[in-house]
Amino acid sequence: MRHFLIGAFALLMALPVSAAEIGDDGLHKQPWMRDTFKDLREDLNEANAEGKRLVLFFEQRGCIYCQQMHEEVFSDPGISDYIAENYFVVQLNLHGDIEVTDFDGEALPEKDMARKWRVMFTPNILFLPEEVPEGQNALEASVAVMPGAFGKGTTRDMFTWVAEKRYLLDNGEDFQRYHARMIQERSNGSTD
Repeated sequence: MRHFLIGAFALLMALPVSAAEIGDDGLHKQPWMRDTFKDLREDLNEANAEGKRLVLFFEQRGCIYCQQMHEEVFSDPGISDYIAENYFVVQLNLHGDIEVTDFDGEALPEKDMARKWRVMFTPNILFLPEEVPEGQNALEASVAVMPGAFGKGTTRDMFTWVAEKRYLLDNGEDFQRYHARMIQERSNGSTD
C-alpha cells in the first residue's frame, strides 16, 4: 500500500500544474482571447473603444511552444490579468482557413495571411498601434512583434513596454534596454 501511495503521489507531481484549455480548432485558449469576425479594422475600433491595444496571436495545433506559453506564462495571474486589462487579443491559426480582412482591405484565409505577414512559426504575437495608416497591412503597422515562446519576465516586459508606448519615447531605451533594466530591477527586488 505504501508503494502504491508513493507511486500515486509521484504521478500527481508529474502532471502539469494547470493544463491549458484546448478549443475545437486544436489551439490553446485563454479567457481574454476574443472570438471576432477577424476584420482587423473592426477589431481595432472595438479595442480602441475599450481602451485596449489590439494584439494578433498566431498559434498552431500541436505547438509545444504555444502549450509552454499557456501553461507556464499565461497561467501566472499577474501576466494573464495584465493582458486581460490592457489588450484585445485575436487568435489566428497558422494553418487556418478562416478569412481575415487586413487593414489594407485584403481578405485572405489565416494561413495565407500568415504568409503575407511572414509568420513562419508559433507562437507569434503582433502588437498593433491605436491607429493604422491608410494602406498599411498589419505587419507594416505593427509596433512590435514577439516571435516565439518566452518566459514570464520577457513576456511581461514586452506587454508592458507596448502598453506604456515606450517604443515612442525618445530616450534611447528600446525593448532590449528596457528588458535588461527590468531584469536588473527584479534581481534587486525593486519590482515583482
